[in-house]
Amino acid sequence: MRAVVIDGAGSVRVNTQPDPALPGPDGVVVAVTAAGICGSDLHFYEGEYPFTEPVALGHEAVGTIVEAGPQVRTVGVGDLVMVSSVAGCGVCPGCETHDPVMCFSGPMIFGAGVLGGAQADLLAVPAADFQVLKIPEGITTEQALLLTDNLATGWAAAQRADISFGSAVAVIGLGAVGLCALRSAFIHGAATVFAVDRVKGRLQRAATWGATPIPSPAAETILAATRGRGADSVIDAVGTDASMSDALNAVRPGGTVSVVGVHDLQPFPLPALTCLLRSITLRMTMAPVQRTWPELIPLLQSGRLDVDGIFTTTLPLDEAAKGYATARARSGEELRFCLRPDSRDVLGAHETVDLYVHVRRCQSVADLQLEGAADGVDGPSMLN
Repeated sequence: MRAVVIDGAGSVRVNTQPDPALPGPDGVVVAVTAAGICGSDLHFYEGEYPFTEPVALGHEAVGTIVEAGPQVRTVGVGDLVMVSSVAGCGVCPGCETHDPVMCFSGPMIFGAGVLGGAQADLLAVPAADFQVLKIPEGITTEQALLLTDNLATGWAAAQRADISFGSAVAVIGLGAVGLCALRSAFIHGAATVFAVDRVKGRLQRAATWGATPIPSPAAETILAATRGRGADSVIDAVGTDASMSDALNAVRPGGTVSVVGVHDLQPFPLPALTCLLRSITLRMTMAPVQRTWPELIPLLQSGRLDVDGIFTTTLPLDEAAKGYATARARSGEELRFCLRPDSRDVLGAHETVDLYVHVRRCQSVADLQLEGAADGVDGPSMLN
């Protein structure tokens, strides 16, 4: 199969590697039909995360199950599913809360060196009953892809920001997560959302979604707009020292700062005394992806939550390097990239899936040729 790997800062390529094996009796193998390039992937691309060997990238995946272990109960071969970007063991008390971040074994992320990367033809998914969900009727591929990470993260950020009806909220960082948080803040009751970014095109996009655009840094502007009070809640979807400092300076006394941006691994000098004297609540979290699905799916199906337009560009998997280079530029026009591992639309092509499963169950090309002679299937061609 093909997989997108990074072997150095700014060096992404599509590599050929063996197909993944079924990851245990409770796992599945998914033929990926759509995978996102996330802002977190760019941390690898820009050399911010150390690694010693090539890493298969990607943690956002939608695809069709081509193999399932005997213990899998909720999904089966041929099902079109979305895969949570954050994985847990699925059986511990933490996972019983439907929050993989609480996994007692420690949460794992696809495409970060332990589990396989989602930007590939195939993805092995352990604990499938916990990790994957059959895509419900009325949910598009793009929406499902956002549900695997960005929308779940933005929604969780708004939930943990203690937003009350009629409140003023600031969202720092208007990438995909920030825009999802912006939409979520309005649904949670915010009357005003200050949208903060340094990219003009992103500010313009946020304005069309009903937010008040403010170039970063924004604390002084937000204080002026609220007559010195500050925002009731601030969501930091960037996670740098500068954005966290801006958030703490922009929030009102007694307010809440909700951080979901992935920090750049530098030591942040937390102004603990300021937080104490101003009674600021600081919350930091990864997304409880699976827990958000029962809340978000009905909102998407009803049209009350609209996140269309976040994926701005679709590329074949072989053009992943182009996608990464363009995403790194962080223009206002290009927001999120969707990689399509297969140019064919396999969402309903169960005949193709059945043939692929047939191939995976054969032990050798010789076995396949013998079976193919009996049933007319051209087995060897499926191995190419």
